[in-house]
Amino acid sequence: MSHDPHAIATHEALQAHYAPPRELVTKKVTDRIDPRTAGFIAASPFCLLATFGARGPHCTPRGDAPGFIDVLDDRTLALPDRRGNNRIDALRDIIDNPAVALLFLVPGAGETLRVGGLGRITADPALRERYAMQGQLPATVLLVEVREVFMQCQRAILRARLWGGRDRPSAAPSMGELLAAHTGGLVDAEKYDAESAPLVSKVLY
Repeated sequence: MSHDPHAIATHEALQAHYAPPRELVTKKVTDRIDPRTAGFIAASPFCLLATFGARGPHCTPRGDAPGFIDVLDDRTLALPDRRGNNRIDALRDIIDNPAVALLFLVPGAGETLRVGGLGRITADPALRERYAMQGQLPATVLLVEVREVFMQCQRAILRARLWGGRDRPSAAPSMGELLAAHTGGLVDAEKYDAESAPLVSKVLY
């Protein structure tokens, strides 16, 4: 890689290029799956799984019918590993390093849900049977011990025009409802959805 005289290599130098985050941004993080968050996960048919193992980082897609990732309790998610190409890059990474990150998307919803935690792979017969589809059992099930949960605003999805005007599903909680749950009531859900959420589209750049 060629030398870049403008390269940023310290936290201090990086922060100098950005304004401090608002209080809401720093306080919207929680460490468990509340009912509203579980509702967003239940509405999601697709997520990205990020891992980092001995061979470097990987980011792999995971998708199925909405709710295919199961909330076992407020600190545990279950991801059945469906048929694929058997490279199992992400699973190999988790053997090396259990740290994982998930990014949930709901078609029609601008917000995304970010979950970080520790992964553990199991071949528990009861769990595999629980997640059988069309007579096929997943080879394994990934269990994620949740450590960090927060919503990402809709700017990236809006800029990408990812959903092309598709309507938000009624089953997906609103950004205001999720922020209210994650901040312990710091945010008024109805007020946020009526006043703050519409402003995002006006400040995309």
